[in-house]
Amino acid sequence: MDFALSAEQRELTEAAAEFARRELNQDLAKREDAGEFPRDAWRACAAFGIQGLPVPADLGGAGTDPLTATLVMEALGYGCQDNGLLFSLNAQMWSVELPLVTFGTPEQQQAYLPPMAAGDIIGGHAMTEPGSGSDALSMRTRAERRGDHYLLNGTKHFITNAPVADVLLVYASVQDRPGMAGLSAFLVDATTPGLRVSGTVEKMGLRTSPMGEVALTDCLVPASSRLGPEGAGMAIFTSSMEWERSCLFASHVGAMRRQLDACVAYARSREQFGQPIGKFQGVAGKLADMYVRLEAARLLIYRVAWLKQQGRSAPAEAAAAKLFTSEAWVRSSQDAIQAHGGFGYMKEAGIERDLRDAVASTIYSGTSEIQRVVIARMLGL
Repeated sequence: MDFALSAEQRELTEAAAEFARRELNQDLAKREDAGEFPRDAWRACAAFGIQGLPVPADLGGAGTDPLTATLVMEALGYGCQDNGLLFSLNAQMWSVELPLVTFGTPEQQQAYLPPMAAGDIIGGHAMTEPGSGSDALSMRTRAERRGDHYLLNGTKHFITNAPVADVLLVYASVQDRPGMAGLSAFLVDATTPGLRVSGTVEKMGLRTSPMGEVALTDCLVPASSRLGPEGAGMAIFTSSMEWERSCLFASHVGAMRRQLDACVAYARSREQFGQPIGKFQGVAGKLADMYVRLEAARLLIYRVAWLKQQGRSAPAEAAAAKLFTSEAWVRSSQDAIQAHGGFGYMKEAGIERDLRDAVASTIYSGTSEIQRVVIARMLGL
């Protein structure tokens, strides 16, 4: 097994980390307090090529392979302290762009992918409902066929990017085809009559990533806006989640590396009882645990990316990577605060932000409990 990066991959990841440090951290504390979406940073990311990573070159993107895309998102997480911005980027890239790349018609791809890669429009993924989160098949949003159109009715909530989205990938059950057989996906422009988006909801963390509710009331969309055939919704959703559970969580691996570097530097410089606190086993042990979590998470993430690069399905591997990385990020964020003592608990230090952001990672893209169910089923239990 060769773990060495190519010269091109090293150059790209170093450039991504430097770009993130230089362009994406300005006024972060102020933006986070205000819950403000950093549109200028979004455009800067597009200019660098982030949103175009999974988009084919002939549609305005880079057509990057899965492993390289994972490496870039890790580097971005290392350099960028704005986890909310990274979450919004990943939500569009793997839950809207990738489904378009995989299932979209040439007309759909041409209409949406070039402007998404350029940062001109923003996409959102509308699956979760008030009464249907982990139990996706109990969703109540319905799509009724009306000739060459569909009439959509229902409510989605906790939808990332919804308040700023120009297009939403909406999942609905086609009438007369209940359950998985009827689950379908539709590309719905935000200006479509009958679609209403609430203002941004307040969250514990990821505050620069806007989230809102989407209401569909007799929302008429052309049949040409359906992504894939009727009943392909679960295949589209499952495919996008495998990608998200590698590339999105690669950003968290980058954040964990950034945390560890900060803790090591602090443990070397902060002195108590006449010596650096890193000399005390209690502190050194925490940093060692952070290192082990980081390396284990990285290997799990890389494994999923490698499998995707081989064109192979990786449901159990993606679930394991997501489960371990999300819970490791929470634990390492707690250790980072503890290593910094009282200073780490202060908001001005910026260290507690990672903990608030990390908690959500055990919920989105499938809760930790659901990942354990997925893994158990793959084991035949």
